This record gives sequence, C-alpha cells and structure tokens, in this order.
Amino acid sequence: MSDPRPPRYLKPMNRVMMAVQKLGIPTGPAMVLTVPGRKSGKPRSTPMTPFRFDGDLYVVAGYPGADWAANARAAGTGTLSRGRRSRPVRIVELTAAQARPVLRAFPVEVPVGVAFAKSSGMVVDGTSEEFEALAGRLAVFRFDPIGPH
Repeated sequence: MSDPRPPRYLKPMNRVMMAVQKLGIPTGPAMVLTVPGRKSGKPRSTPMTPFRFDGDLYVVAGYPGADWAANARAAGTGTLSRGRRSRPVRIVELTAAQARPVLRAFPVEVPVGVAFAKSSGMVVDGTSEEFEALAGRLAVFRFDPIGPH
C-alpha cells in the first residue's frame, strides 16, 4: 500500500490557522511548531495538535513523509507557540517501540486527528489498535522543554 498524500486543503488551512495564532487567538488545542527548514534554513511553521501522555507532550505526524516531520527531525529543536505565547523545545523522535503506547492513546486524546487519518486512508475505524499498528510508519515526537518553564 502506498503512503497517502496530504489533502489539497491542508496547506491553505494551515495558513489560516497560523494567521489566527499570530493574531494571538489560540485555536483550540492546536499549536504551531517552528523549526529551520532543512534545505533553506528559513523558519518553517506548521500547525499541529500535541497532546499530553504520561506527563510528556507528544505529536503524531498526520501522514508518512510529512515535510514538517523531516524538518523537525533534522533540527532537533524548535519553538512551540500557542496564541502569543511561545517556548523553545527539544524535539525527540520516538522509536517504533516507544511510539506504540503514544499512538494507542492518540485517538482518545486527539479526536480531530482520527478524522484526518480516516480521510487520508491511514485508518478505517480509528481504533487505538489501528493507530498502534502505524508505529514505524508515522513519525511520533516528544517535545521536551528547554530551559526554565
């Protein structure tokens, strides 16, 4: 099975989400991760929905091969923003084994991500078992605070 591509609406929707965030208006649980581009070095910002699991903050890539995930992996650090508040974070990619329990929790913690995964064909029903089975296919990152928080 070939990996799904992001839906056409994703980039325009991301631009709207980032514009609203820049106005200082938090958009639900969404945050914006900014990291340097791996080729250009220019700041690249992507809206995402991190969630807490066992006391840490995690995010799951919406589809395999996501550009933002490759940039985050290469950068290792970035800035996580919500509204006008931002904080530096260390970006730690989980191994498939480490990702399994996080992916298992994902559909309960991020229901909007379930709808996205269903529409992209990554999962059929959106069960915890289906998400856990994506370990090794979808990038999962933990955001660790840098400095005082």
